[in-house]
Amino acid sequence: MSANPEVPGKESGQPTIVLVHGAFADSSSWNGVIANLRRRGYPVIAVANPLRGVQEDAAYVRSVLDAIDGPVVMAAHSYGGAVMTEAADGAANVKALVFVASISPDVGESVLALTMKYPGSQLGTAIKMVPFRLSDGSTGMDQYIYQDKFPAVFAADVAPDVAELMAVTQRPATEHAQSGSVTKAAWKTIPSWTLVSTQDQGIPPDLQRFMAERAGSTTIEVEASHAVAVSQPGPVADFIDTAARATKG
Repeated sequence: MSANPEVPGKESGQPTIVLVHGAFADSSSWNGVIANLRRRGYPVIAVANPLRGVQEDAAYVRSVLDAIDGPVVMAAHSYGGAVMTEAADGAANVKALVFVASISPDVGESVLALTMKYPGSQLGTAIKMVPFRLSDGSTGMDQYIYQDKFPAVFAADVAPDVAELMAVTQRPATEHAQSGSVTKAAWKTIPSWTLVSTQDQGIPPDLQRFMAERAGSTTIEVEASHAVAVSQPGPVADFIDTAARATKG
């Protein structure tokens, strides 16, 4: 018997859209996009990315992919792109990768190293490090964006009350997640689409353009902050729909 998750709309014949959030966010950051895609008849799963480490997170996301019957189109935001490109490698049901204000690393590259490749990221001076205890008794470090800096750095074009809530509910990524390198690069074998957020202060737009060109991505640019899926869910959903239609069948 299949372990396929119960996904509303699966009977539509459309590919399942799997959304992967990044650091300092959670699956609710996709809410506007999800509502739009479901109106179009797509079954959608927004994965709860653990944010503990690239390989650990990718293994979890891959388990979700392996439990889905039929074709899948993946979309990822920010650090989620590193997880996606690791998780999707070799997954026969994944037909398209959509990078949304995202990282698309090559083998041996980390999120941290890439974001330092081009100037413009404001995250370096906005991060608060918080120690936490690991299961083996050692100490790890979680990274948060200071709440008072979160709106300007992460969500400058989001309504202020919403950005303030996002700051409070943000989920931290470990330092290990940001510094860990990917071992696989699914964009080398799976067609990709990249949405560049031109007002991004998290991942510099020039870095997004560099990675998109390297991957041979179909690319669009949207005048938006790093939180483009929250501020402009319509264009993000349109772009995911474009990727799904291009690879259908």
